[in-house]
Amino acid sequence: MLSITQEMRYRLSAVRCAERFGVQRAAANCHASPASIYRWRKMYIENGRDSRALGSKSRRPKSHPNAHTPAEIKLIRDMRRRNPNLGLQDLWIRLKQRGYTRTQPALLKVLKRLQIPTSPKPKPSPTCKRVKPYEPMSYPGERVQIDVKYVPKECLSPEFIARYQNTELYQYTAIDEYSRYRILCGYREHNTYTSSLFLCQVVSAFKAMGIEVKCVQTDNGPEFTKGFVASKKNNHSMFERTAKRLNIKLKRIKPHTLKHNGKVERSHREDQKLFYSEIIRLNRLITDEESFRKRLKRHQDKTNNRAMRPLGYLTPIQCIDEYRAKKTE
Repeated sequence: MLSITQEMRYRLSAVRCAERFGVQRAAANCHASPASIYRWRKMYIENGRDSRALGSKSRRPKSHPNAHTPAEIKLIRDMRRRNPNLGLQDLWIRLKQRGYTRTQPALLKVLKRLQIPTSPKPKPSPTCKRVKPYEPMSYPGERVQIDVKYVPKECLSPEFIARYQNTELYQYTAIDEYSRYRILCGYREHNTYTSSLFLCQVVSAFKAMGIEVKCVQTDNGPEFTKGFVASKKNNHSMFERTAKRLNIKLKRIKPHTLKHNGKVERSHREDQKLFYSEIIRLNRLITDEESFRKRLKRHQDKTNNRAMRPLGYLTPIQCIDEYRAKKTE
């Protein structure tokens, strides 16, 4: 239903003033010309004294000398019907080869006016493998992603290299898929032993928050599994034996599909931008393993209190608290 605008009210008051005191006085009081008041009164009476008839009419011209001709419109429709998957530029070039003289923006404008797709998406091939939607988690601890990040060598000080006779340092990361809560720890090695130590640390940290870890998802690296190294099928790594002892289900992603571990990989990119790049920029290089772990702990607390868009702009800690509140209701 059309609403009554301020312009309609103004014209209605002018018409009523003219009916009561005459057109000349209404023109003087309402600061309008007598011809306008006569026109408004005629519109008002012809439409059954409906105030909505006093609204401004469209000033759009009925025609234009440079408008597309019916022959051009028919050419465009026929070309799009025969070539439904052509892009705008290819469609315009083919039309030009058949005598079309308009510009490409003019073609885009007429396609939108005729509600013809400008860049239709082709239908996928029947043999195309469709990607399954990512499985969302329903509670904290349902699945935790674990991965290892190589610490950039530019972050290591000469004192660190001289003390440990090593230029390698690793960051272990565990992220809860439901709440995005992270646990970080640094080690000078990455093998099944350090992986099992980190797994125990992750389980105890989540247990202190009242969360039980049900499943852990990792890639197929040798620090997690011997599936691609050992010849025997039952030759499990220390990490796998630790997970079995803690009654945790292990899930390995498909080889060469890092997107399946996307949450932890994405968090590593943020670590590079917010943590390691700042170490290099401020020249606060890592001097020993213990200080590196303390700095990682501060960074972990900062990221766990950082609002995230996938969580509805809640922090991971707030997300866990909100789940607990809903559970107790």
